[in-house]
Amino acid sequence: MREYLHPDKIAKLEVIANDLRESVIDMLMHAGSGHTAGPLGMADVFAVLYFHALRHDPKNPEWSDRDRLLLSNGHICPILYAAMAHSGYFPVEELKTLRKLGSRLQGHPHREWLPGVESTSGPLGEGISQAVGMALAERMDHGKQSDKFFYCITGDGELGEGQNWEAILLAGKEKIHNLIVIVDRNNIQIDGFTEDVLPLEPLGAKWAAFNWHVQEIDGHNLEDINGAIHAAKAIFNQPSVIIAHTIPGKGIDFMSRRFEWHGNPPGKGPADVVPKEAQGEEALRELRTLRGRITSELD
Repeated sequence: MREYLHPDKIAKLEVIANDLRESVIDMLMHAGSGHTAGPLGMADVFAVLYFHALRHDPKNPEWSDRDRLLLSNGHICPILYAAMAHSGYFPVEELKTLRKLGSRLQGHPHREWLPGVESTSGPLGEGISQAVGMALAERMDHGKQSDKFFYCITGDGELGEGQNWEAILLAGKEKIHNLIVIVDRNNIQIDGFTEDVLPLEPLGAKWAAFNWHVQEIDGHNLEDINGAIHAAKAIFNQPSVIIAHTIPGKGIDFMSRRFEWHGNPPGKGPADVVPKEAQGEEALRELRTLRGRITSELD
């Protein structure tokens, strides 16, 4: 049976997702480097995960019964850091240290430096393999009765790495039911659109052919995101993939759907719509306007 969210819960998650986007822009402006489009596009997914679906304890990051979340596309780590800070792993103010020398918040997550990060990522295309190994090890240690779930967030562009499909094949063969992969299907990578660089479609059919339970959702519909995660957790004889269709740069009109914002921070993106020196402030203005609109509907 599908789990539905109360309207008040949805509204609160909308505010949280908007706050995460604002933190992403703020930290990228302070860093002067980093990726913008992916983190903004995945804010709704991270809001549902860290503030509703994920079993975790920010005050006890090493809690043995926690779910594990691996970020394979490590370059979108600003949204991971924002979700971790806002949920209580570390002070929100620390987000301004992104990419600074000595900071715990590097350009890709570093497991040894930041409690709560489950795997260090850098080279793309390795997260699914790591997650398959961890989930399989959990089953070998504790049997099928284990109720921990292993989540892996992966970008669509990195599915061009062949190693992914070896891991996907193994997980399907082993019927690893406690594994949930969420694909950020935003259709862009740093050099252009995925279907121009290396076509992926029919993506869902490919996962299904490898014996995975497949769901395709609107990655900005909080009800859909939560419902898909709930449905994936109810599958007992297959690994699950949720293909989340997202809009890169979501929330900011002049960044939305443009691959040029894949690897550029505010102030260094294309200046054909908003001058570079004004990009950060314009982005924050849009997000604050949207936050005001959401909260006024809550009153």
